[in-house]
Amino acid sequence: MNPATLVAGLAIAMLAAFVLVFFVLAPPAPRVASDRRRAPGVEHVSALSRAAERTTAAVENAVSKRSRRAFGPEELELAGIKTEPGGFLVLIGSAASVFALVGVLLGLSNGTSFVWAIVLAIFAPVGAKILVILRTSKRRERFAEQIDDTVQLVAGGLRAGHGLSRTVSAAASDTDAPMSEELARVVNETRLGRSLADSLAVTAQRMRSDDFEWVAQAIAINQETGGNLAEVLDRVGKTIRERNEIRRQVKALSAEGRLSAIVLIALPIVIFFVLLILRPTYFAAFFLNPIGVLALIAAVVLLIVGSIWVTFAVRVRF
Repeated sequence: MNPATLVAGLAIAMLAAFVLVFFVLAPPAPRVASDRRRAPGVEHVSALSRAAERTTAAVENAVSKRSRRAFGPEELELAGIKTEPGGFLVLIGSAASVFALVGVLLGLSNGTSFVWAIVLAIFAPVGAKILVILRTSKRRERFAEQIDDTVQLVAGGLRAGHGLSRTVSAAASDTDAPMSEELARVVNETRLGRSLADSLAVTAQRMRSDDFEWVAQAIAINQETGGNLAEVLDRVGKTIRERNEIRRQVKALSAEGRLSAIVLIALPIVIFFVLLILRPTYFAAFFLNPIGVLALIAAVVLLIVGSIWVTFAVRVRF
């Protein structure tokens, strides 16, 4: 082992421990309130905040010039992440740097620091992508569960004599997220001149909800033909409730298959990293031999294909 590498690793580890203790674990020193030390109307911004803002602005400026983004504003909004794309990329880069440092420290004993650094650094963007996908899926599921109550709320407002736009605006205030966020978006679009039916249809497409698309179509047809919209929404709400009951039954019956899929996908990954930590020399031949590298690439490709196949096999759509 190179002594210089060991000294550098220990220095970085001590610096990280110092930062953790000083900025996180240590109790804050008593100090005078900042508003008593500042002139009225002057906002104080720390050097760290300014550096973070400049870094985020630089990344956002560089990313905005690209037509395709790995984490665009629409994707983050669907996931319910209240962060600008530039700031999110800065967080991913910071996490990748920390993971790479951990990989360097883990590989100091056997000379595999570079391999560990690359493998762990890849976890940051891959994990961020998986996090965005999972949060988007959960958000859409919560949205689908709120449609029934929202339809009943809108129908009740119409029976009370309120207009459709006023009722939708009230529903945006009374419901929980993500329904409140999506309805607030619809209200803002209608204020800018877009028709309510079109805004609801776009929301249904964004959230990939067939039930909400029925609601949008019912409102659009009623605006063209007239009639009792509250009664129409009651019938649509009844159909949505029946579909939700069937959906919950299907979810309960397919729970065993979904759990089996999770185990089958996670098992080889967990075993690989456990052996890589406990027996690092076991996989040394794979990393140092071209044939071993090709075998690892083939294993990753087969794992991805198998994961996709198992995921679609246990997914029930109706």
